[in-house]
Amino acid sequence: MNWLCLTVRRHGLIRIGVSDLLPSGLPLETFEDVARGLTPRVRETLDAMEGRIDTFLASVMGESFEDRLSRIDLHLGAGGVDDFGLDPKWAKYGFFGAAVLYRHYFRCEVQGLENAPAGRALFIANHSGQIPIDAAMIGAAIFLEGDPPRVVRSMIEKWTQTLPFVSTFFSRMGQVVGLPENAKRLLESEEALLVFPEGVGGVSKTYDRAYQLAEFGLGFMRLAIETNTPIIPVSVVGAEEQYISIGSLPGVAKMLGLPVLPIIPQLFVPGGQLPLPVKYRIAFGTPMFFDGDPDDDDAVLEEKVWVVKTAIQQMLHDGLAKRKGIFF
Repeated sequence: MNWLCLTVRRHGLIRIGVSDLLPSGLPLETFEDVARGLTPRVRETLDAMEGRIDTFLASVMGESFEDRLSRIDLHLGAGGVDDFGLDPKWAKYGFFGAAVLYRHYFRCEVQGLENAPAGRALFIANHSGQIPIDAAMIGAAIFLEGDPPRVVRSMIEKWTQTLPFVSTFFSRMGQVVGLPENAKRLLESEEALLVFPEGVGGVSKTYDRAYQLAEFGLGFMRLAIETNTPIIPVSVVGAEEQYISIGSLPGVAKMLGLPVLPIIPQLFVPGGQLPLPVKYRIAFGTPMFFDGDPDDDDAVLEEKVWVVKTAIQQMLHDGLAKRKGIFF
């Protein structure tokens, strides 16, 4: 039985997972489990790589990865992972990749990071770009530059748990299936959650709808009221242009079991499989507090959600007005 199934039995968490295996057939458990299955030569190469990773991360953060991580209460269990699968040793490699993109590829410019609170928080952001690089860059900003640093948990779509390797990698990075039970438990543990209320409808927008927010779900507002959690609006300018979609193939997507299959012309150009090196501009707004009854009618909650959506849309307008081009 794989690790994800064991978490359901031991901790009562809600998990949707598959048995993800390495090419060697070794279950992708903790970092140490994987390391034991590697040859000495591969382990030696990884050790040398880790030294370079440590140096790079220290140059970005002004302190070592371990020192920054020690400032975060991760509630790790005996196996070195937390209840939701976060493994700090795997996370180091993930944050390294994110830091390279954050600092050198997308050259992220961040403002308002001082608005990120130390306790429980719901970061509510616009979603775009066809693949969730925007989530990685928001998380990188809060971990690499935040004071205090945070490991932000993204609420990911259920269908991602059907993807071999990807589902377990997301878990090891601390990302969680977007179910109310998971979100509530994390917030009650004073964690920070990143939620995209637009869902797939946001990330898969075509270019003619760029920076026009799709319909927001209401679940995040019910959760914020029930757990007395502040909402921090977040805007991301730049991601819309990393992969420009001109349409979709719903019939093919359905056959492949995907929520959407965008038509992206740049993928057919040599090198176009990489996202365009756009400049990201990420803004964190002032925390917003809402009270009331989480079981109120949708019409009541829609008014409160509209306030958050309007704030993010205005932040997007401000960010677009300030930029001079998509690459700088």
